[in-house]
Amino acid sequence: MSIPLTLDFSLRQGAFLLEIHERIEARVVALFGPSGAGKTSVLESIAGLRTPGQGVVQIGTRTLFDASAGVDVPVHERHVGYVPQDLALFPHMNVRRNILYGVDAGGSKQLEQVVGLLEIDPLLDRDVTALSGGERQRVALARALMAGPALLLLDEPLAALDLGLRERILPYLERVRDELGISMLYVSHAEAEVRAIADWVVVLDAGRVVRSGP
Repeated sequence: MSIPLTLDFSLRQGAFLLEIHERIEARVVALFGPSGAGKTSVLESIAGLRTPGQGVVQIGTRTLFDASAGVDVPVHERHVGYVPQDLALFPHMNVRRNILYGVDAGGSKQLEQVVGLLEIDPLLDRDVTALSGGERQRVALARALMAGPALLLLDEPLAALDLGLRERILPYLERVRDELGISMLYVSHAEAEVRAIADWVVVLDAGRVVRSGP
């Protein structure tokens, strides 16, 4: 299932200016480009972690940000799942508590579905410090999915993994796309990943869109 996505805003960070003016409907949109192009800033603007100077951010018919109308939906009300590059897992919590962090009581059925999809049931009672890189990635993904997001934001989810682990984790992302039907915005500078997971690509360079298309 695809969801219309409106990213029509500008964001200044010091001397760097990000300009994006895209309206896209696709299951998985990849933001592709070199380091420093502005890819992570786009994700953070959607998640509400950065505030654009002007413009509009919409997911489907929901407006998350509209500078002219004074709309800036709080982070916890945006219904997006965000997996940052550093994963941001809590080292003092086990896997189960990490996944359920911030989830309302009664999420056991949803937990069962997510855990089954990502095949992490044997990990639930383990400390996150004892996990491998690929296991940590799946746990971070599970936590994002437990929020029931309308859009999943993935910031270079495979960049820290070696080639073998990347090839093992990518099918899990494909299952999230195909079995849960959750739209994704996927940041990467690896062309092979983009070809495997995305059906629309926005190429960024120095804060500007240089190409956009299927």
